[in-house]
Amino acid sequence: MLTCRILPVLLFLLCGLPSVAGRSVVVYSSVDQVFSEPIFRAFEAHTGIRVLAVYDVESAKTTGLTTRLIAEKAHPRADVFWNSEFANTLRLQHEGVLAPYRSPRATDLPAPFRDPAGYWAGMGGRPRVLLVNTRLLTPRQYPSSLLDMLSPRWAGEKIGMAYPLFGTAATHAAALYATLGPKKARAFFQQVKARGVRILDGNSVVRDQVVTGQLAWGVTDSDDAVGALARKGPVAIVVPDQRTTGALLIPGTVALLAGAPHLPEARALIDYLVAVDTERALLRNGGCQFSLRALSRRPSWLATPLHPLAVPLTAIYRQLPVATAELREIFVR
Repeated sequence: MLTCRILPVLLFLLCGLPSVAGRSVVVYSSVDQVFSEPIFRAFEAHTGIRVLAVYDVESAKTTGLTTRLIAEKAHPRADVFWNSEFANTLRLQHEGVLAPYRSPRATDLPAPFRDPAGYWAGMGGRPRVLLVNTRLLTPRQYPSSLLDMLSPRWAGEKIGMAYPLFGTAATHAAALYATLGPKKARAFFQQVKARGVRILDGNSVVRDQVVTGQLAWGVTDSDDAVGALARKGPVAIVVPDQRTTGALLIPGTVALLAGAPHLPEARALIDYLVAVDTERALLRNGGCQFSLRALSRRPSWLATPLHPLAVPLTAIYRQLPVATAELREIFVR
């Protein structure tokens, strides 16, 4: 079954021609296939348009797809970019890779979660959270802030985070640069490195090492954390910095690619993805944990309403090049 789905995509990418009879649309997606695949299949059933999806690997998620889209700018192969975060979507907008499209189904999204010129729209939110091993720590020992990574209360090697150079970990690092200022943020990460905090190949690796007790706690995405909780792992979720700056809430984003080979189909897919019913489907299947349209609705694993970080997404994006360059110097292997 998997071969049947991958082969048309490979033919399309190699030949540059539609690989199946009838209408089709090519989407590059950094959203985990377990979450996005059911959405694509529902869209196909609803419209009769075949979705050819190209995914990326966990360790270079989003960054790899972004580089690929920039390289294909002059001769685009894809129609739609569905991103699990927002910073690289803004980068593609800056690079001229995206085209504006104001979907009529995105008008009910709050202003912070849709581009005023129509270059992208948000799709569900995932906060960055702290995942704690409940066999190693009691509730009184739980961390409450990202800055607790520097606290002597926990050994550095018992704390983990993903490399802050890719995906949501890179976006989170840029958010710290926007919140603390570059000088303080760089100093924070230098101390993280000096303390021996475990820097791992992806948020799912952080999650797994917390579950197995290799780590006492770590920083990850809410979907990874909630998945561990659902599988009855010995874990608890802490949303950080709720009494101070607030937690980073990362919206997924969807955008039309400039020169999309299948423009009507691309617009139809975007309309479907940004609709409120799709957001609800993502909430049900675990692809996101918060509705961008109703942030006050809290999930069962969160004791109090979410206090999100009040920093504009564009301000976070502007810090991404600086943060990535400096953190590569600090964390390069």
